[in-house]
Amino acid sequence: METIIISLIFIGALFYLGRLVYRMFFSKQVGCAKGCGTCSAMPTETNNPV
Repeated sequence: METIIISLIFIGALFYLGRLVYRMFFSKQVGCAKGCGTCSAMPTETNNPV
């Protein structure tokens, strides 16, 4: 019984990591693979003289 539970957890983790890698390389979205949206909201260049 424990082997089945551990196997299911392991397969779920592999699926999760595979999905992350797939989305990182084959996604049509701009930004990182996390999907939180903070990467695209960060400014790339500032015009404020300090």
